[in-house]
Amino acid sequence: MLSAAAAGDFVLPFDISKAGVRGRFVRLDAASAQALDAHTLPEPAARVAGEALALAALLGSALKLDGRLTVQTKGSGPLDLVTADYYGSEPDRGSDAPDQGEDDEARSKDDGARGVRGYARLDAERFAALGDKFFAQLAGEGVLAITIEPQRGGKTYQGIVSLSPDGLAASAEIYFEQSEQLPTVIRLAAGPLYVAGKKTPRWRAAGLMLQMTPEASKAPGRSEDDWNRLSILARSVEDLELLDTGLAPETVLWRLFHEDEVRVQPAEPVAFRCDCDTGRIVQILRGYNADERAGLADDDGVIRARCEFCGTTHEIGPDDLA
Repeated sequence: MLSAAAAGDFVLPFDISKAGVRGRFVRLDAASAQALDAHTLPEPAARVAGEALALAALLGSALKLDGRLTVQTKGSGPLDLVTADYYGSEPDRGSDAPDQGEDDEARSKDDGARGVRGYARLDAERFAALGDKFFAQLAGEGVLAITIEPQRGGKTYQGIVSLSPDGLAASAEIYFEQSEQLPTVIRLAAGPLYVAGKKTPRWRAAGLMLQMTPEASKAPGRSEDDWNRLSILARSVEDLELLDTGLAPETVLWRLFHEDEVRVQPAEPVAFRCDCDTGRIVQILRGYNADERAGLADDDGVIRARCEFCGTTHEIGPDDLA
């Protein structure tokens, strides 16, 4: 085992080389809390939104992406839209590691660091009318879309699969089975932490991904025994083990895979990050004529646009549009 990871807000790559298997462990704390604080959701819906954040971090970090990966569900249920973005590191725009002297609000700016953000849309009346509030009832029938947008070069890619009634993790496993044809196991968890004196909970999210390498999957005469055994071990991990910041991720991986020489690599920090920008909103509004803009303004003549991801309200006055 190599150096220890942080307690929260990280992605920890690992591998089990003798079995031709690689994996990633993600745990979000401040990042998921800030993402879900921007829009209050009932617990079952917030749990799905948190899992989407963890899934985006697992998939995006595995690609070493310098752009954005988006995980999005669209369904017929009351939770008809969930979207989570993972931004890859852009070293020329900022440091990968957040300054420990900065608060969460300061780190939420688009500073080039690895980061996540998310949004979920819920029909409150339809939600209240539900009996069971499991994923199948919340999301209904629909699709999971995974979109990859490189920052420099390369083409945008999108893969779409049907939503599994068993949840986001099962849907993502179907995606890998159909598109990448790589055996993959994904475990996702999200849960509220209730703090004394605070009305709303602090949400954590986490995930574990285990995947056979392309080389191992194509090796002639390879045995399925190792993969089947490791898959069973990965699925045995408990939500609390994934979410507990007091439990080192190395400890979790050692419990699961100590018989298989699991080795971890340096942890990669993940922060909350939103790329909303007043200047871009101004550019869009300048495409409207004066009458159309007047219809968007409040009584004081200021147009206020709220970012659904971070909750920031951008105020654009007449002088900004001149």
